[in-house]
Amino acid sequence: MSSPSVRIGVDVGGTFTDFVLVDEARSRVLTGKRLTTPDDPGRAILEGLDRLLAEAGVGIGDVRQIVHGTTLVTNIVIERKGARIGLITTRGFRDSLEMGREMRYDLYDLFLEKPEPLVPRPRRHAVTQRHDAHGTERLALAEHEVRDAARALKAQGVEAVAVCFLHSYLDASHERRAAAILAEELPGLPVTLSSDVAPEIREYERANTACVNAYVTPLMDRYLAVLEAALKAKGLGGPLHLMLSAGGIATVGYSRANPVQLIESGPAAGATAAMHHGRIAGVADMISFDMGGTTAKMCLIEKGEAEHASVFEAARVRRFRKGSGLPLKVPVIDLIEIGAGGGSIAQVSAMGLLTVGPESAGSVPGPVCYARGGTHPTVTDADLLLGYLSPEYFLGGEMALDRGAVERAMEEHLAKPLGITVLEAAAGIHAIVNENMAAATRMYVAEKGRDPRRYAMLAFGGAGPVHAYGLAKLLKLPRVIVPAGAGVASALGFLVAAPAIDLVRSGVQRLNAVEWSGVAQKFAAMEAEARSMLEDAGAAPGDVTFRRSVDMRYAGQGFDIAVPLPDAIDAASVEAAFLDTYQRLFDRRITGVPMEVLSWRLNATASRPSVPESSAAGDGQSLKGERPVWFPETGMAPCRVHDRYRLRPGERHAGPAVVEERESTIVIGPDATFMADSHGNIIIDLAGDAA
Repeated sequence: MSSPSVRIGVDVGGTFTDFVLVDEARSRVLTGKRLTTPDDPGRAILEGLDRLLAEAGVGIGDVRQIVHGTTLVTNIVIERKGARIGLITTRGFRDSLEMGREMRYDLYDLFLEKPEPLVPRPRRHAVTQRHDAHGTERLALAEHEVRDAARALKAQGVEAVAVCFLHSYLDASHERRAAAILAEELPGLPVTLSSDVAPEIREYERANTACVNAYVTPLMDRYLAVLEAALKAKGLGGPLHLMLSAGGIATVGYSRANPVQLIESGPAAGATAAMHHGRIAGVADMISFDMGGTTAKMCLIEKGEAEHASVFEAARVRRFRKGSGLPLKVPVIDLIEIGAGGGSIAQVSAMGLLTVGPESAGSVPGPVCYARGGTHPTVTDADLLLGYLSPEYFLGGEMALDRGAVERAMEEHLAKPLGITVLEAAAGIHAIVNENMAAATRMYVAEKGRDPRRYAMLAFGGAGPVHAYGLAKLLKLPRVIVPAGAGVASALGFLVAAPAIDLVRSGVQRLNAVEWSGVAQKFAAMEAEARSMLEDAGAAPGDVTFRRSVDMRYAGQGFDIAVPLPDAIDAASVEAAFLDTYQRLFDRRITGVPMEVLSWRLNATASRPSVPESSAAGDGQSLKGERPVWFPETGMAPCRVHDRYRLRPGERHAGPAVVEERESTIVIGPDATFMADSHGNIIIDLAGDAA
């Protein structure tokens, strides 16, 4: 009997749930797409799997692995729909969640809105205990106070508890004893220890991370348990794995205990897919552009790899304002995400201006054209009126779009109040959402000291190929690459991601005082822990590689930088690595100033799984016909429509054109040319200022 050869990636987004099936035995890749069911996300997953397996002609018993990613954690935090939680912390630090960093993210806003802590003050309880900054116990844990706090939390009806003690990243014994007491007083209640989810310096960020983990644990634990049980009931013999925010994959058990690690799960998959497609296309430097129904994500990829960060801000009050969200000590792929998607709602502001997003129609009720109850025009509705989308071929013809309803909604809510035509309103929506994304991308790339014109764009997501041409023109990019199956590319990202884990050990020391034998012991312990976790996630024994880094700063600085470490480390090699990194980031090399180390980090990664490459084998008869399409240069004018699956590799066509495939539509303007390469990618070359 042959072993199972099918692997499936499932990406639950705000509007659509995407599927990619890889059948290694037959060297084929199949895709699927269903509207997300926000009341029960698992329903869309199970229904979509049934259909995809039927189309592939395989059974659930042929599935070796399912990898899943979701925006559920992010949505729970943004929408404040998590559990009722409590916090137990060190006496004197009860209000640290509200004090934060004691910084204003906007100095001149007299009505500054701060992010509300997930735990209101009455449910924050302080107890006597103390370790100092070296990990030495100064005050023993007052166990009776922990019991009193537990009983108070029980009376307050909490559903989960976070514990964060000062300097517990150096000695977690007090947190572990508090957890044991909570287990006695509140049996069965989930408890999150900050020393487990974020064992590193910075007490405010560590406390936030523990609180977010506790806040989402009850919902995510139930969701993952029910989903795993339903899959096993269907006959799934292989494991269900989850995508982590840093781009690795982990077991359901780890994810249920550490759901905060899933907070950027979906966006991480998109960046992982972009790196995969970049390797295939031979493009090492690019801007990954992933636009779905609810959000757009941009990620800078250099030398084939995306940058990683150790801090992530969730649920920002102001979407472009650093410091306006909840800072979490979570390893993530460094990208930017904004509320600009196909479902982003357009409306007239109180000042009489046309605005787009960040509010989204999602999948329920969805854009007006979906005919599912939506009443306010969205980006997708505008794209339909501009001719970019076909009302008969949306999702390959499975879903008809109601153009008449869109025209009526656009007239009522936008055109009439603004005194413009319906077409002008639709063009305005398209231009505004493109400019919003361009502004965010410029800021994101500029913060890294880079010029966006140096990069190609790799565009995917259901709406990404529709808007990639317009966005690339605004950013003056020379080339856009649209991979095969662009509409579900993030789901493919789950299947090309390697099992990976990030671990950290903190302890502030002057560089000249570091005991290198102790550092070697820390790395050895982290390597053993990581190897065990990755083997549980499916990595072959011995198939694990490690990357070491350290967070460093000059003595007296408030913030630090991540410094890659060489294989052999000592004071001289680490100092040289810090100076090189500092010069690369800030174009300065300061010698003779004492340096400090804060946290030692380890990234452990197993081998990437392989997937069959797509190939272009069209017969050259790609022209489907013409339809009126709007471009700023031409207005509404006839435009050729091509079938992507019939484009012959190497055959170049001139814009304007629309290229249709099942999961997405590619829009090419009049000043661009395009062709399919041998890997199935559509390569769009822009002329004029973008060249």
